[in-house]
This record gives sequence, structure tokens and C-alpha cells, in this order.
Amino acid sequence: MPTRRLLELDPAVVRRARSLARTAGKPVVDLARSHTTVSVERATLRLAGLAGADHENVPWVNHLVDAVRDSVGLEYGVTMPVWDALARDEAPDLLTLAQKSASGGVRFRIPEKGAATTARKRSRAAVAKGIRRIDSQRTRRDRLITRHGDPQRTPWIYLIVATGDIYEDIPQAQAAAREGADIIAVIRSTGQSLLDFVPEGATREGYAGTYATQENFRLMRAALDETSKELGRYIRLTNYASGLCMPEIATLAGLERLDMMLNDSMYGILFRDINPIRTFVDQRFSRQIHARAGIIINTGEDNYLTTADAVEAAHTVTVSQLLNEYFAKEAGLQDWQLGLGHAFEIDPAVPDSFRLELAHALLARQLFPKAPLKWMPPTKHMTGDIFRGYLLDGFFNLVGAMTGQSILLVGMMTEAVVTPWLSDRDLALQNVRYVMDAAGGLTEDFHPPRDGLIQTRARQVLGEAVDLLEEIIADSDGAGDPPLLAAIADGTFGAMKRPPTKGKGLDGVAAKADGYDNPAVTLLETGETR
Repeated sequence: MPTRRLLELDPAVVRRARSLARTAGKPVVDLARSHTTVSVERATLRLAGLAGADHENVPWVNHLVDAVRDSVGLEYGVTMPVWDALARDEAPDLLTLAQKSASGGVRFRIPEKGAATTARKRSRAAVAKGIRRIDSQRTRRDRLITRHGDPQRTPWIYLIVATGDIYEDIPQAQAAAREGADIIAVIRSTGQSLLDFVPEGATREGYAGTYATQENFRLMRAALDETSKELGRYIRLTNYASGLCMPEIATLAGLERLDMMLNDSMYGILFRDINPIRTFVDQRFSRQIHARAGIIINTGEDNYLTTADAVEAAHTVTVSQLLNEYFAKEAGLQDWQLGLGHAFEIDPAVPDSFRLELAHALLARQLFPKAPLKWMPPTKHMTGDIFRGYLLDGFFNLVGAMTGQSILLVGMMTEAVVTPWLSDRDLALQNVRYVMDAAGGLTEDFHPPRDGLIQTRARQVLGEAVDLLEEIIADSDGAGDPPLLAAIADGTFGAMKRPPTKGKGLDGVAAKADGYDNPAVTLLETGETR
């Protein structure tokens, strides 16, 4: 990643932007710290080893958390009532307890005094085993990277697989890696983000994508390990930690050694109408898991530009990047794990559209010099004209070369027409290779003049981002909600209005009581292993 500063940004303005992002984000973090959700509690049980599902494919973690919630609530967390029940011999093990709870055959209570101490101790020991497995998987990744090596150049080439059938995804992913892809992203089946459970086992019937399950993660990771050995470079695997099961999918990714996860702080709120409080609580836990697992997150700012104008709303992307950075670092992620998103989505008919794209990409690169930014190709203005689309993708790749992007999602000339064929992907990879081979060193030669359009536009967008953050902090809905939640309710981002009292999953949120306990959160925040 480049360290040269090609834009002459005022350091005081940059510091002001980050300070305002912290001010806007902190009340949301405080809200996340004081609440839990059904998915956070289910993820904790998954770390303790509870897996599997009943004959109707309802996971046992869902049965057990629902039984605890219906009996004593989730205000104290799920682990104390569960391990108290085990200590009272309600069942010999966690799986049997979950099975009995599904039929109402378990008495739960909030333990006190010595019983509470015993439950805390035993639950921590059980959950710590899952944390140690995540640690072990991170160590294994480091060893495999040392053994096989990383790509010799940047950006890393990110390519999507999306057949719906994990057993069809695998050979396509391996073929893509052989053709030059460094990162394989398995798109999730449409609508999975709205499921309040994680499907079980290997799946073969997804729509426009493949279900994210632990077994699918395991199968694809094993296949790409074989291909990494064959090619002599480590191939990274990406999936999606978003939606109503964000904490659980993040946990499964850590357990099965995925390398990157799409994980945006506001995407589910804006584009899936998931309750804002539910989303912020879930994303904090999921990012703590990602931090521990050494997973790089990919944020979703590119999506804002599919519903808002890419020129007029450019500053909202910058604001979201700054907020995502704050939320991520507060949860423990390091700079090298921040795959902040941005996109090539200006209407090609706009005069100087390429120069404006350069300004926006360069601004993101310079604001976050140590972050592996994820640069997204044109989608909104792809028309079905594959020749025009191929040219636009070439322009996109050229901006990536000129501004030193880190993760380049391969654009397809058949975008918005059909699911790409393997031959389409091959042509798209040829486009990337040609541009990077021919112009990959342009960062050394490209110096936008101080008062030219690119420098002026970048300073304008940064200034507008500061103004927007100041407005967010100054405005309040009068209901006592964090100002950022009020801004989301007003449609500030992506032109979507999402109030904190509505949205899917709100009934799965619980305010923590004074005696709340979650050993996973404790272990993640302290860095301990036992």
C-alpha cells in the first residue's frame, strides 16, 4: 500500500473528521455495550460447541436461546441459566439440554451466590475452547501464508462465485484462482440476511448465491487450501457476516478459518431494514470475533451509491468510512483488517466522471493509508451493452492502478444482465491483468496539480463530510436516541429512512441487567484464552 501523499489535505481537517466520527459513534457503542441480542447469545453457545439442528433444520442454538428467553429472559445472558441447569443435572450435556428445552422439558432460573459462581466458571471453560480454536485457526493461516506465500503484487484480485450449489462453487472457485484470483467471495443466497437462524450442513439450492453455513465454509476452505498448495500462493476466502445472524456467521467464519468477511456497520439497517439497535449490537460482537480471528472486514459503502447519486452523496461515503473505522477499532480491529469500501459508480455521462472517480478513490486511499481498501466496480450504470461495460471496467481497473487500491473486485461486462459464465470471468481477469501489467506503476508518476479538479474535488468531499458529521452531532430527534440513530432515521445514508423503533429483529434485543454475564465477550475484550 502506498505511503506517498498525493493530495494536499489539511491535516487539521482530517483530525477534525476523525474526532467528529468518534463523537458520533461513541453513544452507539455505549448502546451496544448495554444490550445483547439472541444472535450474540447463540454465537456464544456455538463457541461452547453446540451445533446441529432438529428434523426441521431449526438449529439447537435457536431452541436453547428461545427457551431461556421465554423462561427467564436474556437480560442476564444465556450462559448462567444454561450452565446452572447443567449443574442441576437437567441434562448430561449441552446438546441434550437443547433437545430437552425444545419440548419444554427444562427448568431454567437465574442462579445466585455459589450457584452463580459455578455457572460462570463452567460456562467460561466451555466457551474458552471455542476461542482457542479460533486462535489455532489464525495461527494455521499464518503458517500457510508463510509456506505458500502471498500474491507478489497488489491489488489483490477479488472474484465472486455464486452458483447456489457449494459443490459447483468449489470447482469454479479453484478455476478462478488458477486464472489469477487471489480472493474468492462466495455470495450468499438471496434473503439469507433476513433469516434469524443459520442453515445447517452443505447446501445445494441457493438463489443467486450459496447459503452461508459452517459446513459450506469448511468445504470451500479445504478446497482452496488444496489450490493454494498447487499454485504456491495462499488463496483467501470471503463470505458475509451481516444480517440477523451476523455474530453467529462471524463465529463460524473464525472457527473454519475464513480470511475476509463483509461486515458493514449500517448495511443491514439501510438495505435490509434490520433494526438499527439490533444491527449495532450484533456488529460490535462480530467485529470482536473478527479481530480475534485475524479476519479482514469489507465494509459496504459502495451500496450507498446504488440508491443515491455518486457525486452528490460522495461525502456520505467518507462519513461512513470514518464511522466504520471508529467502530472497528473500538472492537479491536487493526488498520490492516479494515477493508473499507468505496466504488466506481458515477454516471459515465457526467462530464469529467473519470477525474471525479480518481478524486474519490484517492481521497479514500489517503485518508486510510494503512487500510486494505476494497474498491468496487461499476454496477449501477451498466446497461447490458457488454462492450461499453468492458470499457467501463477497464477504466475502473485503471483508477485502481493510479490510486494504489488494495482489494480490487473484478467487474463483469455482463453485470446486471446474467450471472457471469466462467468465460465472462476469464475475460474480466484478462482486463485486470492487462491494466495492472501495463499501468500498475502509475502511482509513481501520477501527481494531480494542487489546484486542479482532482485536488479541489477531494478537499470539497472531505469538507462536506466534516459538515455532515457536525450536523449529525448537533441534531437530535428529542427522544434521547444517539444522534447517529436520528441521522439514519432521517435518511442521511443511502436515502433510506430507518428509525430505531422499527425494523426486523427488534424483538431479539434485550437490555443487559447489572448481573449480565457473557464469557465470550469477557475473553474477547481481555484477550485471555481461559
